[in-house]
Amino acid sequence: MQLFKSAVGRKILMAITGQLMVLFVIVHLLGNSSIFIGPNGINAYAEHLHSLGPLVWVFRLAMLAFVLVHAIYGIQVSIENSTANSAKYAINTKLKRNFASENMIWTGVLLIIFIIGHISHFTLRITPDVAAFAGQVPGNVFGMVTTSFSNGIIAFVYVVAMLVLCLHLFHGIQSFFQTMGWNSDKSLPVISQVGRVLAVVFLVGYSSIPLFILAGIIK
Repeated sequence: MQLFKSAVGRKILMAITGQLMVLFVIVHLLGNSSIFIGPNGINAYAEHLHSLGPLVWVFRLAMLAFVLVHAIYGIQVSIENSTANSAKYAINTKLKRNFASENMIWTGVLLIIFIIGHISHFTLRITPDVAAFAGQVPGNVFGMVTTSFSNGIIAFVYVVAMLVLCLHLFHGIQSFFQTMGWNSDKSLPVISQVGRVLAVVFLVGYSSIPLFILAGIIK
């Protein structure tokens, strides 16, 4: 525990919680993609999750804890990096600065806002567009999602949020390997490229759902 009180420890814990959330993003995308199968696909997926009972909420609370820890340490590290000589930090000397890396704290804040809205939207179902599906657990998830994303504004906000996620991961994935010391001058360009490709896959994968619904391909 003493390690995490140091600057290095905070970076390590931030990196670990970040990558745990990346794994969640992968699993969540795979589950959401069942909507392309049709109503039976995503409804069966939702029914399976519901059958897990309390385990689902334990998992959700764990992910919420990861988000909070990642955010708190992320803010601390950002403050430390802005007030200290960047030469002291390997992450600043070996990784090229770009728009994504310079705005990690802001993309992170936007993602937290989106997560709160997303939970209110499709998990708690308290937003007006899904009011008809409130109390139906899991209910007709296909109908809920298609009804909601048929609204162009909601679909647009969701796609923008996925773009923000993409920007955050452009730097976040490669930063994880840098922070953990699992890279070298030779491997860093490869890791960076893989991280960017994965971030774009998330953007395309998640954004395709509301866009396909708006286009009438999923209906």
